[in-house]
Amino acid sequence: MNTLLLAAETTTKASEWVFGSGNIYNDILIIALIIVMIALLASALVVNKAMKSIITLTMPQLAAEQRTRKTKKINWQAILARLLSLRPIEEEKDLEIDHEYDGIKELDNPVPAWFNALFYSTITFGVVYLLVYHVFGWGPNQDQEYQREMALAEREKQEFLAQSANLIDESTIEIDDTGTLAASGKGIFMANCAVCHGNAGEGGIGPNLTDEYWLHGSDIKDIFAVVKYGVPAKGMVPWEQTLTPGQIAEVSNYIITLMGTNPPNPKEPQGEKVTPKASEEKESADASAEQATAENEV
Repeated sequence: MNTLLLAAETTTKASEWVFGSGNIYNDILIIALIIVMIALLASALVVNKAMKSIITLTMPQLAAEQRTRKTKKINWQAILARLLSLRPIEEEKDLEIDHEYDGIKELDNPVPAWFNALFYSTITFGVVYLLVYHVFGWGPNQDQEYQREMALAEREKQEFLAQSANLIDESTIEIDDTGTLAASGKGIFMANCAVCHGNAGEGGIGPNLTDEYWLHGSDIKDIFAVVKYGVPAKGMVPWEQTLTPGQIAEVSNYIITLMGTNPPNPKEPQGEKVTPKASEEKESADASAEQATAENEV
């Protein structure tokens, strides 16, 4: 039993110990345990019914007494007194301890039954827990539970990121400064776009993607929109039915990285020259600095 469980645990470190987790070994084990428990319960009921029938046939007087006990009302006060180990006041003299202080005597009251039951149940639980988790290894320990939870969290994270990626459109797309999207978009570009734009973006049937001239804008939002909706008049097909929004965002980020790479045999410029935003910001900063210097001199 221990060997089977350890083998199943080794092959599925990140699986959950619940029915329907996707692990066939765990599911078979749980189903087998449920069937065994149902069979034991049914057997106990059959045996109990058979014993009652035997008692009724062989000892009718005892059967009558048992029926009489069932008809009696439950004495809840007696049950409460038994659970709390209470004794009648007239019996307190039997509980007195043989010493007193200033006329005050102490009673040797027994420990309540409920406390004893709770105390021994915690001991039983501790022994069972020790055997299950630390001796036989039937249940996952803390390290295994941590690894399982981390694996589940990573899976949920990837599912969330995948859903978030597909919520991108031409109004929310931004340049990925980490380069992760561009790296993923290179494969998409080579598989779908290189036929018309060249392996290095130098152009061919389609325009050059590496120079400063653009037909429909060089901003990441403009590129996303062109890839998504296409330009049917120029032969550019819409890719929104073929690529997911996340994939369009990846290939758009890759196209951004092609600007200024100067590949061999580039196609002649097409469209309008676009000044990079970095140059515009630098020129604006230089103009502001010159203006501030002139004001200081005045």
